[in-house]
Amino acid sequence: MKRYDVLTLFPDMMHAAMNMSIIGRAQKAGHLTVQCHQIRDFTTNKQRQVDDYPFGGGMGLIMQAEPLYRAWKHAVGTNSTRPHTICLSPAGKPFTQTEAKRLAQHSHLILVCGRYEGIDERFIDECVDECISLGDFVLTGGEIAAMAVIDSVGRLLPGVLADESAFTGESHWNGLLEHQQYTRPAEWHGRSVPEVLLSGNHAKIEDWRREQSLKRTKGLRPDLWEKHETK
Repeated sequence: MKRYDVLTLFPDMMHAAMNMSIIGRAQKAGHLTVQCHQIRDFTTNKQRQVDDYPFGGGMGLIMQAEPLYRAWKHAVGTNSTRPHTICLSPAGKPFTQTEAKRLAQHSHLILVCGRYEGIDERFIDECVDECISLGDFVLTGGEIAAMAVIDSVGRLLPGVLADESAFTGESHWNGLLEHQQYTRPAEWHGRSVPEVLLSGNHAKIEDWRREQSLKRTKGLRPDLWEKHETK
């Protein structure tokens, strides 16, 4: 079973998403487990304070290293090998499908959700293996990013989806966008499903899907197309 521990100030926020849909069913089936740890439970003061003003001045507050370290040590537990630890941060490297495939190989991940103006860098230096970002924008905290990483990684695990082809044919798996999809009825608001999809000729359908995948990638994501062309 794969294990994902999340250090967060808002565990209820994580539980609401991680216990539903595919990831929720995967947990019940024993394919993975998501454990959330309230960072405030690892403070040593009555106020359960986890933040303080930044050295050098500036706006906002910084998450303190010690409560995070205590929470991290608790998540590590008695493991003989140190779990791979990720900090969700706008300063991290972009998260991609390739990264999801790589992280799916780890049996135990710890995800650290930052808040406020950031995390004391000393905790990152000591405990974090890598920082990951969802993109070039800033969220109010790392929880949404942690959910996205667990969802993306978890669905790749054996047994979570009904068949491996459910994700190997999707956008980004092979560096291209997926072809368009259609379902009943065959005509809707005067718009018809491409005839080839109704032909029953599976070879022609696969050729059409491949052609559309290439066209969509070239038109919508020239950055991906450029990478595909240079392979």
